[in-house]
Amino acid sequence: MTEDLLKKIKQLPPLPESAMQIEAVYQDPDSSFNDMVKILEKDPLLTADILKAANSPLYGFSREINSISQAVGLFGMGTVRGFALASIVKKSFALDLSPYGINADAFSTLSKKQHAIVTAWCLKSNPKLLGVLSPAAFLVEIGKVLIAQQIIADNTQEKFKELLGSAMDAQKAEKELAGVDTPEVSASIFEHWKFEQGLVDTIRYCNNPQNAQDEIQLCAKILQVARAVVLINGTISQESIATAKELVIKYGLDMESFEKALQNAL
Repeated sequence: MTEDLLKKIKQLPPLPESAMQIEAVYQDPDSSFNDMVKILEKDPLLTADILKAANSPLYGFSREINSISQAVGLFGMGTVRGFALASIVKKSFALDLSPYGINADAFSTLSKKQHAIVTAWCLKSNPKLLGVLSPAAFLVEIGKVLIAQQIIADNTQEKFKELLGSAMDAQKAEKELAGVDTPEVSASIFEHWKFEQGLVDTIRYCNNPQNAQDEIQLCAKILQVARAVVLINGTISQESIATAKELVIKYGLDMESFEKALQNAL
């Protein structure tokens, strides 16, 4: 991590009180479904953002979700926590992704599709994983915002775009020009904000799950697959699907569940 990027992370403002309250409820083993609903309903703008996200066609629900309690009932506390944190965190950043050749809408689509795939993949088979995977899938790409800021500050936008336009993928381009990749920066951001270690490490090791502790490896593998299948501009290609399926096979994950999860994102 470069000194300039570390400085940017340290200068990030603290998360608002609403995020802290959500985290306190989620991390409290004695908290209930109703406790989470009450916290979320205190913030009408956040409630509107959550319901908008929950009603996305990406999740494939046939009926409209009209309340926070309904959203928590359908998705679970972990996933709704992900919706809420994504809304709060992204408002903490000025989004200029121009070095990557994408705008805020494409960046949002990238995160939403990764999250939708992870949610559909785990919601029925392993919903407990979504406590970590839901916010991780939504927020793993946030490091691109600070990397883009650094590239702009260093006036290396054209060189970065050349690297992205070649066979070099985004991760290699980031490493070459910024000395760090997106998951490393994102993990450092959430470590700075004192999120739980499981979330931080799922993001940090999603490019190399084998280096994570045993209890984190499955989440890191699933996140790596989701990042592989959704391209940086928020699209999905036959090539990216093939790459993701290679990872599913490599890790011995359930291919049928992955293919079903992919359908709504196509």
